[in-house]
Amino acid sequence: MTVNMTETISADYLVIGAGATGMAFVDALIAAKKEITVAIVDRYSRPGGHWTVAYPFVTLHQPSFVYGVNSRHLGDGKIDQVGFNKGLTEVASGDEVVAYYTKVLNNTLLPSGRVTYYPLHNYTGDGEFQSIVTGKTIRVGPNTRIVDATYVKITVPSMAPPSYEVSDKVNLVTPNALATLKRPYGAYTIVGAGKTGMDACSFLLTQGIDPKNISWIMPRDSWFLERATLQPPETTPNPEQLLEEKGAAIMGSKTSQEMFHRMEEFGHAHRLDKSIEPTMFRHAIVTKAEFDEVKKVTNIIRQGRVKRIDPDKVTLEKGTYTPVPDTLFIDCAAAALGNEPPIPVFNGRNITIQNIKFFQPTFSAALVGHVEGSYDDEKFKNYLCDPFPYTRIPAEYPTTLLASMRNRLKWMAEPKVSEWCERSRLDFPIMGIPPRDPEKAAAFNAGIEQRVRGLCDHLEVMAKNDAASVAVA
Repeated sequence: MTVNMTETISADYLVIGAGATGMAFVDALIAAKKEITVAIVDRYSRPGGHWTVAYPFVTLHQPSFVYGVNSRHLGDGKIDQVGFNKGLTEVASGDEVVAYYTKVLNNTLLPSGRVTYYPLHNYTGDGEFQSIVTGKTIRVGPNTRIVDATYVKITVPSMAPPSYEVSDKVNLVTPNALATLKRPYGAYTIVGAGKTGMDACSFLLTQGIDPKNISWIMPRDSWFLERATLQPPETTPNPEQLLEEKGAAIMGSKTSQEMFHRMEEFGHAHRLDKSIEPTMFRHAIVTKAEFDEVKKVTNIIRQGRVKRIDPDKVTLEKGTYTPVPDTLFIDCAAAALGNEPPIPVFNGRNITIQNIKFFQPTFSAALVGHVEGSYDDEKFKNYLCDPFPYTRIPAEYPTTLLASMRNRLKWMAEPKVSEWCERSRLDFPIMGIPPRDPEKAAAFNAGIEQRVRGLCDHLEVMAKNDAASVAVA
């Protein structure tokens, strides 16, 4: 007797991925469209996506109050009293984020009666997914819309092997293993120049490791944004001054390089070495306290990417060096944000979640969900949700911010979207924090559209200047 191991379900939407963007999309969709049903398929055993496999000491880059799903606040809205984020609005730990998404699933989505959840299932394509545990295949009907919440392909170190050769005699771990070290090592070497590398560095320092015993392989230097400039009114001592400084940094600059230097002068951006011009910008957000801590590590190895690690030799693109015996290497070189090219968000049966607001992935996904639930015309939906990639280099900052601001102008002109944005807890103020004085705040809000248009005009010029500089170089 043959057992039928295939089941067909009739959900209106199949969402691939129960990570941050998938959850934000579903939450907004079911709020906008009351009658639809959604099936969520995910390869992990619990919701949260890459957060479920991230290193234990990870935290959000951005404040908790603008992250997550629209219907549920993340955190308590408190000011952190200890640590590198002291004095600023809280940033959730990885554990808090995972617990939050479990609450969203169990207390909001599943109780609606319109959402079903399939953990430990791989999506195999063409509307089918398969249980990792039983092998059972489930498919959706031809009228089910397929929503890809994994297109951006976020990758953390624990999700993939290192991108370089490693001798089997070398001690190499991901940052996850630092929380369970069993013995001291002769030295510690961090591989990777981004926020993960910085987190690993600061973790080792807080455990009492002498900075002299830490080396940092940094293929490229990066710009980092200051978190104190991305705060709600209660933790912003002088909103008017902050607005003036932000405006001066952008509007007073002709190129992205000049803009980052102005931001640095105001304390809005950081780099490890002022004698080196950073060639990487991946939206990483830090605090000055955190940055001052990692600057204690002075053994920075700038010889390009790692090609191979042996016990007695590290081979890089631009040279080699001999590591300290019994060195523990920490692989922090995963790309984090993917570099997939933008494609239409809405395409017939398929919806592909992408970034439509400058470095706010959960807001972007939630707005895509709201637009899907509020409009029928595909062309107009794509007009409202015009995606753009994350930045990789400083010169991409103006073009990315320009794309985001152009989207904002569309949303401001469309009442249903504008009203949703005003109510959304995920929407960080687009042009900074309004002044506390009611009359000044009213004038500030009345002039937002004009300022956005002026910013767009200037960013367009800056992007052209950057492109001309690259062409000359």
